[in-house]
Amino acid sequence: MKFIHTADWHLGKLVHGIYMTKHQRLILDQFIEIVAEEKPDAVIIAGDLYDRSVPPTEAVILLEEVLYKLNIELETPVIAIAGNHDSAQRLSFGSSWYKHRHLHIQGSIENCFEPVRLHGVNFYSVPYVEPGIVREWFDDQTITSHDAAMRRIIGEIEQNLRPDEPNVFVGHAFVLGGKTSDSERTLSVGGSGCVSADCFAPFAYSALGHLHSPDAIRHETIRYSGSLMKYSFSEVNHRKSVSIVTMNENGSYEIEEKYLRPKQDMREITGFIDELLDPAFYGQQKTDDFFKITLLDEGAILDPVGKLRQVYPNVLHLERKIDQIDLRNMQQLEFTESKRQSELDLFSQFYHEMTTREFTEQKRDLMTEMIELAKKEVVKV
Repeated sequence: MKFIHTADWHLGKLVHGIYMTKHQRLILDQFIEIVAEEKPDAVIIAGDLYDRSVPPTEAVILLEEVLYKLNIELETPVIAIAGNHDSAQRLSFGSSWYKHRHLHIQGSIENCFEPVRLHGVNFYSVPYVEPGIVREWFDDQTITSHDAAMRRIIGEIEQNLRPDEPNVFVGHAFVLGGKTSDSERTLSVGGSGCVSADCFAPFAYSALGHLHSPDAIRHETIRYSGSLMKYSFSEVNHRKSVSIVTMNENGSYEIEEKYLRPKQDMREITGFIDELLDPAFYGQQKTDDFFKITLLDEGAILDPVGKLRQVYPNVLHLERKIDQIDLRNMQQLEFTESKRQSELDLFSQFYHEMTTREFTEQKRDLMTEMIELAKKEVVKV
């Protein structure tokens, strides 16, 4: 059977003050054309359909239109899950009767342990859930991380897994070792938001969402489709595509990518302002793209944004190279100065930042004594 894997639509996304909904509509028109051409047995949307838990009205209307075209007009089964940006409750509204039209939207873990079975392939759709919810669901106090939560959920699925049939996992997670961009929201502080790749070993293919590049991880059975569009300048070198997966009866598969091309790309250019405003240069550019511009000029420039927007109307971010150099030099100087400070000075600075109390002479003498004692212990070791 053949299915299309996509994720991270982020409908209603606001990028540098600009709502991307109309641009997302154009990209989704391309996506619908791909579905109409490929005639897949299913479309998989691995989370983050919306960009926020309470999306703008235009985003809700757009999603409704797209799902209608996919599921009703093209008669394509759709399996979708909630991501960390979605509201699970809002997204799964009506799912109990949608599934009778083969529109399967999974917002909670309540029914994720039973597969959606299509053409001999079992799809296990597991939405994004916080470890605390999984801990409460299983009444298991050992679940304190996303990895532990995922292992517990998959362990439950494995009890009824059919190993002689292709099994596909649909999820929204940050696999350890994956490459991030500035667009993804951190799932947890430290490493507790990561999930190990070996969690997904029972599945022939794991269709994931969350990381925005299809190259986010290299793995035989785990794949990110990447986001619908570029949503930050850290993604300028990403290719945006959907994955067309042909699954064989033995669980092996082939993948083909179909690229999504926006009307206005997100790009970076660097140069002196006179060069960038020279018709010989901008005549070779698609000037209505979304730009991050870095200026190499060192002197003062009167209204650089205004001047640049006369040629490049969609300048979203402007910075000066010299400012970045000065900032790095300042940070380096601060680091060097901090290294020159004594341990007592550094602790005193820390004390003032963390409390409003006075760092008295008595406290200073006590801290001096403790520092000297610690140094002696280090020497002994």
